[in-house]
Amino acid sequence: MVSATDQPTPQAPRASGPRRLGLSGKLLLLTIPLVMIALLMIYVPSIANFWTNRLNDRLAAANTAALVLDAAPLGMVPDSLARQILTSVGARAVAIKMGQQRRLLASADLPAAIDRDIDLRTLTVWSAIVESFETMLDTGNQTIRVVGAAPGGAQFIEVVVDEKPLRQAMYRFSGNLLLVSLGIAMLAAGLVYLALHYLFVRPMRRLTANLVGFHENPESAARIIVPSQRGDEIGVVERELSDMQRDLVSMLSQKSRLAALGLAVSKINHDLRNLLASSQLLSDQLASVPDPRVQRFAPKLMRSLERAIDFCQSTLSYGRAQEAEPDRRMILVEPAVAEVRESAGLAVDASITWISAIERGLSIDADPDQLFRVLLNLVRNAAQALESAKGDATTLQIRITGRREGSVAIIEVSDTGPGVPAKAREHLFEAFQTSSRSGGSGLGLAIAAELVRAHGGDIHLVEGTIGATFRISIPDRPVELQSVRNERARA
Repeated sequence: MVSATDQPTPQAPRASGPRRLGLSGKLLLLTIPLVMIALLMIYVPSIANFWTNRLNDRLAAANTAALVLDAAPLGMVPDSLARQILTSVGARAVAIKMGQQRRLLASADLPAAIDRDIDLRTLTVWSAIVESFETMLDTGNQTIRVVGAAPGGAQFIEVVVDEKPLRQAMYRFSGNLLLVSLGIAMLAAGLVYLALHYLFVRPMRRLTANLVGFHENPESAARIIVPSQRGDEIGVVERELSDMQRDLVSMLSQKSRLAALGLAVSKINHDLRNLLASSQLLSDQLASVPDPRVQRFAPKLMRSLERAIDFCQSTLSYGRAQEAEPDRRMILVEPAVAEVRESAGLAVDASITWISAIERGLSIDADPDQLFRVLLNLVRNAAQALESAKGDATTLQIRITGRREGSVAIIEVSDTGPGVPAKAREHLFEAFQTSSRSGGSGLGLAIAAELVRAHGGDIHLVEGTIGATFRISIPDRPVELQSVRNERARA
């Protein structure tokens, strides 16, 4: 039992600090830079590809113009026509090299010096990226000489163009690409955000709200989360959290019952001890009566009253379900079993057959009072199980056997009743779990198991028997050889 002072004190509500950014906000802040990185990864190769294609278009137009100019006789192309051709190509000059001869096909307003040379025949991807950004970042109107492959027998063709029109075209392309990419990226980011919000943020919010609500009232079964049908990790977390909350609610409910029981029993024991003391005085006077039957039963009555008084006193002293350390010594099992039979009222009960099969002279290293309580709880449970069974004394039996296996004493208590239900076997030796009888507390087996374990022993239900059979195994204490020799020397 647990005293009322063991109840947990309610904690003061925790002060809520400044509201921090939630998962949705963090997800949004994470999505924005990722989208910007994706846009940058799309833009860089796109602008380099546009710059390269623009120069290739100039070379292609220059090749066409070169065919026209090269086909005309030398000096037969008027300057006005040459200017028109160069304007349509968007160039200041067009030249071609054939063999060892380099020929200027047409020119107009050539500058004194060329600012940059670009050879598309040896251009790499990285060079195209660097050159394209240099074009966009330059100022003014520089002159570029572009060299490329020429059709036919020519070795190469070269064209001189202005940089400013190319830069303006690149600016227009960048603006259009940015608008389109931004629209696509925003749409993709929105879909990703909604998907992640639905798949992760909403379930996490639900778990968080449930944990906060359960923390406010952990004894309420209504606060237990209802797991969803998800099969992923979040579904596993929901199911495990639901099971953990159910176990915790059950444990807290049992603890509250134990606390109330501890307070009630402490009060009852206080008054019961006084009543038993008065009964002990009366039994002392009864022991002086010369009647043989009185003399026979008076010592047993006094012994029972002494046990009850000691038990009440120990309950008041400890105020909880912690048993005192067993005062172990070697005792005979047969007298203890006979006393249990008389205390359970089975010595005069003809409706239940009592069978005792104890090895002659069997002794056990145990506390006499605690062994008495263990056997009495088991025998009373067996008698109560047989009360609901139908039959006569030949079929309703309680059997106690005892034997020794080496240094271990084994006692079995069995009955021919209906046995232990399958549901009760899961929590057989837990308090308030195994009583199926109306008015039962479910403490008998829990008390017996605690006392047996205090002796370093074991108690368990034997499978495959008629009714219920409980086996108690209590090993002898290790004996120190030197202490035995000292005792023999003193003797």
